[in-house]
Amino acid sequence: MMKNRSFFQSRQLTTNGFVGILFFLLCLVPVLSQAERIKDIANIQGIRDNQLMGYGVVVGLDGTGDVSPLTTQGIISAMIQLGVKLPPGVNLNAKNIAGVAVTATLPPFAQAGQTLDVTVSSLGSAKSLRGGTLIMTALKGADGQIYAVAQGNLLVGGAGASAGGSSVTVNHLNAGRIVAGATVEKTIEVSVGQGDTVTLELRSADFTTATRVVSAINNRFGQNTAAAINSRVISIRAPMDYDGRVGFMSDLQSLTVKAADVIAKVILNGRTGSVVMNQSVTVKECAIAHGNLSIVISTNNDVSQPGALSSGQTTAVSNSQIDITSQPGLVVRLPNSVLLADVVKALNSIGATPQDLLAILQAMKAAGSLNAELEII
Repeated sequence: MMKNRSFFQSRQLTTNGFVGILFFLLCLVPVLSQAERIKDIANIQGIRDNQLMGYGVVVGLDGTGDVSPLTTQGIISAMIQLGVKLPPGVNLNAKNIAGVAVTATLPPFAQAGQTLDVTVSSLGSAKSLRGGTLIMTALKGADGQIYAVAQGNLLVGGAGASAGGSSVTVNHLNAGRIVAGATVEKTIEVSVGQGDTVTLELRSADFTTATRVVSAINNRFGQNTAAAINSRVISIRAPMDYDGRVGFMSDLQSLTVKAADVIAKVILNGRTGSVVMNQSVTVKECAIAHGNLSIVISTNNDVSQPGALSSGQTTAVSNSQIDITSQPGLVVRLPNSVLLADVVKALNSIGATPQDLLAILQAMKAAGSLNAELEII
């Protein structure tokens, strides 16, 4: 009996020990999750996307195009390039065409023959681009040179219908995409493989992050390999040969760096009333008063009928009623808090809407009770 009991106790201790180790490992997860790869927080100078744009014409629409002069000129120019001569003063009044802007993003190291996705957007008064086909359109960069050519059938994620003066539209019909609709014709030379240094640019300037990145690089590749120029730019000595540089860059971007402390910030959107706060937002002790004043105006339209033997006329009478309700102001006390959940819970307890939060947070910032930066977008 004692032997079985000892066995049970040992099994229980082993289980408790396993649970304790598992709990310890789970406690480490938030700490480990704070480490970020260099490729997620920094870019290599010279390796960047390039924006392309062009003007084109979409054909094959089901009477939903536009007949603006811009569209007419575009289709005439396209016909001339194809060798079709139109009579002077011809007026194309076809609503199966539409003038569009074509945009695409040229990624770094893109080679001739590679395909790109393009976005097509109406420039005129076209009602819909659904079912249309973009004819050959040259896509130019900021230097005015042609880097890609786009053509293909549009994919518009929406639908619309109209009848009897009424119309219904689902999603947006004046813009669409063409998957692999452009072909790269010219390659942009990238000078990353030249020189004895590589420059790293942090996406968010921060002295702490720059120092940690330099330390991680020097610990991995040797001292004096990296040096911080300022809070954003880091200069790195790299191998001269191209093959060695590719492997070096791969190892460099895979290094992990502990994320720096996030700046306490509150983002306010005055148009939509959206309020976004990060975990670093804290408040000092303060009191907030919040009251609501609601005004409701209701109108009932009645008909006044004259007597049977009278010579009066039937008239419409409007009976309006105005109700003003003023709710008592609610005062809530906000203690010193380091948790975002406490701040949100306290503000919600007084019935503050997102629009109310805009004014409340600005007043708290002016009173010195909000430890965060306010940014209005």
